Amino acid sequence: MTAGGSTERQVVVVTGGGAGLGRSIAQAFAADGADVAVLGREPDRLREARKEVEAHGCSSIEVAVDVSDHEALERAADQVESELGPIDVWVNNAMVSVFAPLTAISPNDFARVTEVTYLGYVYGTMAALRRMRPRNHGTIVQIGSALAYRAIPLQSAYCGAKHAIEGFTESLRCELLHEKSGVSVTMVQMPALNTPQFHWVKTDLDKHPQPVPPIFDPHAAARAVVHAASSPRREYWYGWPTARAILANRVIPGLLDRYLGRYGVESQKADFPIEPKRPDNLYDPVPGEFGARGEFTSKQRTTSIQWWLAVHRRALLTAGAVAAAASWGGVKRRSG
Repeated sequence: MTAGGSTERQVVVVTGGGAGLGRSIAQAFAADGADVAVLGREPDRLREARKEVEAHGCSSIEVAVDVSDHEALERAADQVESELGPIDVWVNNAMVSVFAPLTAISPNDFARVTEVTYLGYVYGTMAALRRMRPRNHGTIVQIGSALAYRAIPLQSAYCGAKHAIEGFTESLRCELLHEKSGVSVTMVQMPALNTPQFHWVKTDLDKHPQPVPPIFDPHAAARAVVHAASSPRREYWYGWPTARAILANRVIPGLLDRYLGRYGVESQKADFPIEPKRPDNLYDPVPGEFGARGEFTSKQRTTSIQWWLAVHRRALLTAGAVAAAASWGGVKRRSG
């Protein structure tokens, strides 16, 4: 059974599919029976990601492409449909970042983060829509973050891009509803994940950068993305930290500003020094055998109670209503 509930194989595109969450997402869709195209910049990692998909008995292709190049992304989409078939699901996931105060980020570096992390989603969405809208079918999944609502220090470029994706997706969703389109768009807001990005992100920190704890396993988060593609709704939140950040920012944003101003910088520093003159992936991919997980596996969480409750909320509400009705009926019988 594929992500859409069909016995036929779905065709799924995952950008940033060579490592990190994107690689986990590709594996998760393949485990669900989908054919997967993995898009990214580093050919060797893409090749390994393709082999992982094929190990599930699914077809796969890898396409080396920079998502900030909209023409190249269009050609990649053409190649996917030529070799695998019509695209059913498009997952926008590719990203880069800079860990540094705004005053230490050059205009060119800020623009590069915006071009990949925001415009890469815009261009990917455009490529998907050009193929899905004429067929009146398909799902676009935007990989978001709690940082799309609650920004933190040292990541102004990345947080700005995630906020922009949220606004862009809301606008697109309204347009699709206006034309009564059969194309769906959903956004999955993620917590901190144990991915290799902290090994190669550009930074001027004196310590090795780390995700803000608590940290989650990208394989677990990837399964949430498959669920979101099969049951698209306006938005999904993965993990209590995501839910807490979004809800708290609605109620006490000023208090969070002060809290993060005091503790937000140190919480993104690991307890070991950064390698001197290490390469970063802002403009070019860093070579090496990197997979889905990063170097914080000993600290990661592999499950989320919040996610289980979110997925089963209707069943839980129904069960609660039935229990309440039964209880009320018992009270009436006793009082009668």
